[in-house]
Formats: sequence, structure tokens, C-alpha cells
Amino acid sequence: MLKTISITQIYVPDQDAALDFYVGKLGFEVQTDMDFGPMRFLTVALPTDPGHAVLLEKPGAPSMSEETAAQVRELVSKGASGGHLFFTCDDAWKTHAELRERGVEVTEEPVDRGYGIDFGLRDPFGNHVRVAQLTQG
Repeated sequence: MLKTISITQIYVPDQDAALDFYVGKLGFEVQTDMDFGPMRFLTVALPTDPGHAVLLEKPGAPSMSEETAAQVRELVSKGASGGHLFFTCDDAWKTHAELRERGVEVTEEPVDRGYGIDFGLRDPFGNHVRVAQLTQG
């Protein structure tokens, strides 16, 4: 049977800019950065969760034509590509303040939603990111 999720994928039109955001602003570490000819296989992971990586995939060959890649880039920029990442933290207000200090454009203030306090942001490309301080119990 299935045991764990090892890699989650999101589309990013610019992998170097994605590294700047995910590593430089959110605190991820590069796990894999390999050139496979038509594509760059680039994964990052949080130092606290190295078993779950995020593949920062540039839309294009070999998985899709340039026409389809252009459509995917447009959907990503509108926040409509389905790319969502969900993270937990110990203190939503502190994490929110730290991310703003690092220059992250936070789209939602922390709100108590019953299950915990959470807030939202988007990466520079349009992918949705949510951060939650979950209520224990």
C-alpha cells in the first residue's frame, strides 16, 4: 500500500526566480537540481521535512508542447493552475510578520478559523500558499 508522499509538483515559469522565493524567502533548501536535457529537475524541501519535496517544474518539453506550456503559464499567472501548497507553523502571527519582513507579498491576514489560525499568500507566479497554526486536539 501507499506509504508517503515524497514529491509534490507546482508549475513555475522561472526556476531561478522560484529558487529565490522558496529558498531565499520561505527557507526551503535545494534537494535536487539536475539537468535532464529538455528539462531541469529541481526540488526543494523544508529543513524540518526533508522527506517531502516540492518539484518546481517549468511548463514545457518533454511533458507538453510549447502551445500547451504557454496556456499553463497563463493559468499559473491567474492563480488558476491548481497549484496549492499548505504549510503548518507554531505561531501564525510571528510567521506572517517574518514573511512580510522578507518581502513576501501576503494576500491575507491571519484569521482564527476554528481549526486554527491561518493566512494566505501567492508565490511570484500565482501559485496559492496557505500557512496554518493548527489548534491542538
